[in-house]
Amino acid sequence: PRAGKHESKPASNMRYQTAAIFLSLMAANTLAAAPTPALIPLPQKMDCREGAFKLQPKTPIRTDVAVRETGDYLAERLGKATGYSLKVATSTKPQPAKGSILLTTKGAKPELGAEGYELTVTPDSVVVRAGKSAGLFYGLQSLLQLLPPEVFAAKPAAGVDWKIPCVQIEDQPRFKWRGLLLDVARHFFTKDEVKQLLDLMALQKINTLQMHLTDDQGWRIEIKKYPRLTEIGAWRKDAGFGLDPKASTTYGPDGRYGGYYTQDDIREIVAYARGRHITVVPEIEMPGHA
Repeated sequence: PRAGKHESKPASNMRYQTAAIFLSLMAANTLAAAPTPALIPLPQKMDCREGAFKLQPKTPIRTDVAVRETGDYLAERLGKATGYSLKVATSTKPQPAKGSILLTTKGAKPELGAEGYELTVTPDSVVVRAGKSAGLFYGLQSLLQLLPPEVFAAKPAAGVDWKIPCVQIEDQPRFKWRGLLLDVARHFFTKDEVKQLLDLMALQKINTLQMHLTDDQGWRIEIKKYPRLTEIGAWRKDAGFGLDPKASTTYGPDGRYGGYYTQDDIREIVAYARGRHITVVPEIEMPGHA
């Protein structure tokens, strides 16, 4: 019996060694595979491929006539971080030229809807194809996320290799209303801060900003017929809620905390949001939270 036990050990050790070798090979294969780009939200379909497209100082951006503004938006966003003055030109051809970025509504799949898109990156070209301008815009957000993170810098970043990994993406939103609620009644955010938020929302393809404009802590929108709503209702003694008073800069000349949006401010916010395919939904509550 003792000899029998000794005879069984080599077979058991062999099984452990085989399992260890198998797991090691699995780990090696995983490490060798191309990493999946960390896109938020994750596209419905994404095929990662070998190679990369290199963005150059003279990479042309070509668009359909109707979506020229989308091309201008991309050139501006890329220019801030890269320092490149990328040229935007209109094109009647739905196929890309070598070394170019093409934004087109021609040949788009109708089943992807108004907000869906296709993004194809090869070593020779980048193509964003969508049926509507909203889809093209969302395709650009995925394109920006594929670039090095320095692409979100406010000024040119030095020493960055501006490469876009080769992928084939087909994407469309799962939900029609993709919203974010901003409570500016309890804590006031300036017009420029709201614009910063809109840019972040656009990056993650959120399409609705619900602004909570009134509550007992503050009234934030100018109504010219009732000026005391903002003269009195837009201000309070301090920031409240146990927050450090230095955490905000929204104080009036008399030291009271608060502020409000003029009607021109609201128009500017709405226009800025519209340029990013975001709808602003105003929420004005009356007594009783009605």
